[in-house]
Amino acid sequence: MSITVRPKLLRSFDPRMSRYRLRIAASPIHHTGVFAAEMIPAGRKVIEYTGKRFDRRGLRALIQKVGNLRAVRLRYVFEYHRNCFVDGAVGGSRAEVINHSCDPNLAGRKISGHILYFSRRQIQAGEELTVDYRYAPTALQVRCRCGSPKCRGTINRKRGRRSSKQPSPWRSMHMSKYRNLKG
Repeated sequence: MSITVRPKLLRSFDPRMSRYRLRIAASPIHHTGVFAAEMIPAGRKVIEYTGKRFDRRGLRALIQKVGNLRAVRLRYVFEYHRNCFVDGAVGGSRAEVINHSCDPNLAGRKISGHILYFSRRQIQAGEELTVDYRYAPTALQVRCRCGSPKCRGTINRKRGRRSSKQPSPWRSMHMSKYRNLKG
């Protein structure tokens, strides 16, 4: 017996952040994901990744408050640059729910202080939106569940695979990054 999960709108997407109708629903990749509710042409801005911004000192405070690094990772914290972090769980645009894929249909770009997701190809209505998280190869290895024929088996980049053509807009929030933050 199969169960069909119907996408539902959990919290509206702010039209200033999202240019297309999107829905949040159960994902075959991981828990919940974001799905296109209409066709999205290639090369278009789809959504802006927003949330509370803070510096390295604020990150240390968040780690102390939450109590462990795993819980911080689950808060959708991304490093914008060395001393600027964005927590999508606090005031975020819901882009923080977009799942990883080794063959993503979105690409992240940093433009004038904003983190924007653009469509890499045409995305059909009902298709899950995905982005390559490209965690550092030296970070804690996280198993990938994207199911793509191009799957690397991990959401971490492979060593020596950083392309100048596609700079990573984020860095992973894993223990290897925090060793210097504890003291």
